[in-house]
Amino acid sequence: MERVIVVGAGVGGLAAAVRLQNAGYQVTLYEKEPLVGGKMNRIEEDGFTFDVGPTIVMMPELYREVFELAGRDPDDYIPLTKVEPLMDISFGPDERVRLSNDLADLTSTLEGVSEADAQGYFTYLAKLYGRYRVAKDNFLQRSFRKPTDFYNPKSLVAGLRLHTLGDAYSSVSRYVKDDRLRKALAFQTLYIGISPYEGPSLYMIIPLIELLYGVWYMPGGMYALAEGLRRLFVELGGEVHTSTPVERIVIVDGRARGVMVKGELRLADAVVCNADFPYAMKELVADERTRGKYTPEKIDAMDYSCSCFILYLGLDKRYPAESVHSIRFAPDFRKNLDDIFEDGRFPDDPSFYCYAPCSLDDSLAPEGMQTLYVLVPVPPLAEGGPAWSPDEVARYREQVLDLVESETVYEDVRNHIVCERIYTPRDFEGRFNACRGATFGLRPTLKQSNYWRPHNKADHHCEGLYFCGSSVHPGAGVPIVLLSARLAAEELMTDDGAHASQVRAVAAERAVIAARGEAAERGMAAEELAAESVVAAGVAGVETAVAAGGEGGSR
Repeated sequence: MERVIVVGAGVGGLAAAVRLQNAGYQVTLYEKEPLVGGKMNRIEEDGFTFDVGPTIVMMPELYREVFELAGRDPDDYIPLTKVEPLMDISFGPDERVRLSNDLADLTSTLEGVSEADAQGYFTYLAKLYGRYRVAKDNFLQRSFRKPTDFYNPKSLVAGLRLHTLGDAYSSVSRYVKDDRLRKALAFQTLYIGISPYEGPSLYMIIPLIELLYGVWYMPGGMYALAEGLRRLFVELGGEVHTSTPVERIVIVDGRARGVMVKGELRLADAVVCNADFPYAMKELVADERTRGKYTPEKIDAMDYSCSCFILYLGLDKRYPAESVHSIRFAPDFRKNLDDIFEDGRFPDDPSFYCYAPCSLDDSLAPEGMQTLYVLVPVPPLAEGGPAWSPDEVARYREQVLDLVESETVYEDVRNHIVCERIYTPRDFEGRFNACRGATFGLRPTLKQSNYWRPHNKADHHCEGLYFCGSSVHPGAGVPIVLLSARLAAEELMTDDGAHASQVRAVAAERAVIAARGEAAERGMAAEELAAESVVAAGVAGVETAVAAGGEGGSR
């Protein structure tokens, strides 16, 4: 196998492309947008620079790993600065909690609530660390090809140790009594698009990772990762084609053979698809056997994560914000989330997240000015939900800015907006092919996680097709998507090694058969001649098989 096509240059597609190009494959990457990065995109306007999607860097070792694998110094591509404080959390105009990366500061904050809750908080983190190790070793960093990869004694015991049946909020409530601290520990499930009142308690490892491994910043914003991966991929010899949408993944006789681009067939020995899995199954894979259980009807019936309503504001004033990241909780947080996840409507009293990176990075705005990113979790697109008409968008904007001005340091922000862009679920659906505008892909419910989430390798009805991204195993969030890229690349290389071995075995068997016939004519011992032929087959057998059968077998 030599040629690989990657569909979609989101962070998963870029990372998979780098891994495979570095392993010796010739990789071509196709992206429908003018810029690589997928939802990790960038807006540049009037001297302001905004990250479109992800803004929080966690688990930096996974970011760095891709560059180190290629023998590069990650600091040459994605230098990182630790963010301190980690986050400011507001429960009302005069009620705030500041989370710190520093253990002494964090302890002081927790003891300021109560010593009993400080003890419960740390006890819970210790238990979460044990679960994180179990999840990492048994689920997050391994793929599932067949039922026995999951349904085996080791995995089942590991699953029981994770205590996945409870929801995240109830899980922390057993250890922490103060409702503010409960929310501060549980809300991070929204990072992957699920309510903490619904999400399996497994996902409480997210705040653990934040606190133990820190939150980081890349100069230039998160888009620096997309740029760095693209640069490394090209340096390794890969080809990138932007503004080039893939129309279809071509499946012939149960094997991915390439893609259709601009009505032309682009051949490959394998295809890695980074397009959103639901979109790919409905729009890019026409072969019914390859779709398997993921029929259009099945895709429509699956559960989807929340989406985002985001204001990107360029301000002609610098505000005294002390934290890059801050959260405003609605007083009735449960109702806020029920509005989104149960009733499918814009919340009556929305919670929101603010990102103000100019306190760390002056390059993102003209001198004396700053950027402000305000994100509101909202439901995915659905019948009966918000239509996101211009009038609706204007009304939601005013509702959010009222809260920003009344409950944050941006008390007169409307008077200082000189540049503005707005994204709704319609933009995530239209620009990034996110099914139903669900920013984080398929919702990570218990029935859509681990083995029950779409796999990194297509099922047995199609060889040579692999998937990465937020809707496939192991799930959403930039570090986890980077893991999905690793798993997809490893699955491809595993299959390639197995196929190459099979071709060599067939070539060797043919050599033995031929040798016996030749030995009879020449009077030589069959075994002696066979040995000579097998050596020759080991050198040239794969190339001969490729020429004769048209299937690539080795790199």
